[in-house]
This record gives sequence, structure tokens and C-alpha cells, in this order.
Amino acid sequence: MGTSLKPAHTDLPDAQMPDRDHADCRGVASILSRVGDKWSVFVIMMLSDGPKRFNELKRMINGISQRMLTLTLRGLERDGLVTRTIFPTIPPRVDYELTDLGRGLQQPVKALGQWAIEHQEQIATARTRFDERNGG
Repeated sequence: MGTSLKPAHTDLPDAQMPDRDHADCRGVASILSRVGDKWSVFVIMMLSDGPKRFNELKRMINGISQRMLTLTLRGLERDGLVTRTIFPTIPPRVDYELTDLGRGLQQPVKALGQWAIEHQEQIATARTRFDERNGG
């Protein structure tokens, strides 16, 4: 027969919100896929010390394409985490800034980024060992 990889539950008990019996897994998964995306993490980290222009962000985030930065910023704006302000100058100036909701993510995102920095050697070593054992 085999084991199904399809999740059997669509909601979880939520101890943090006593007025709600369950948190919708799909809704939470959607949010986590946004804020857990590597480019979103980088953008949030770069905006944590104040507003930035598009090209400034692109220079700061090594390896991100213009298209991916545009998509990431749009997604973060759609989710209410980033605001986009257009200044009526010639050429127009556009600044991106974290909203209050986005600023609430700064600490967890910084902690995640710091953890990754501190453990990247250990992770690389573990990956090498795994690949050697598994013919990778």
C-alpha cells in the first residue's frame, strides 16, 4: 500500500490563542512560505534599519535578480509587510520600508539569519558527510 504524504490534518490546536480552537494549516503555510523564503528573509533584514530604494536593495542582496527582487517586494507588500512610497521627483524615487507588521518580523528573521551564519560550516560538513554516504 504505502504511506500517503498528503497531510491528514488541516488545522492545529493553538495554545497561544485561547479564543480560537485551531489555526488553519493552509493559511499558516502560505504565510510561512512568504516569510521563510530566502529572498524575503534578506529583504526584511536589509530593510530593518530603515527605508531603501530598489537599486540599493539589489546591490545589498548578493545574487538576487531584478525580477526576483520585484516579485519578492510585491509579495511582501501584498502581505502588508512592506510599503512602497513613490516620491514625485524626476525621475520618480521609490522607497521600500517595513510596516509595523513587517517590523514585528525583524527579530525572528534576524535570529534565523544569525543562526544560519553561525552554523553554515556545520551544515556544510553534514551535507558533505551525507553526500559521501549516499553517493551524492
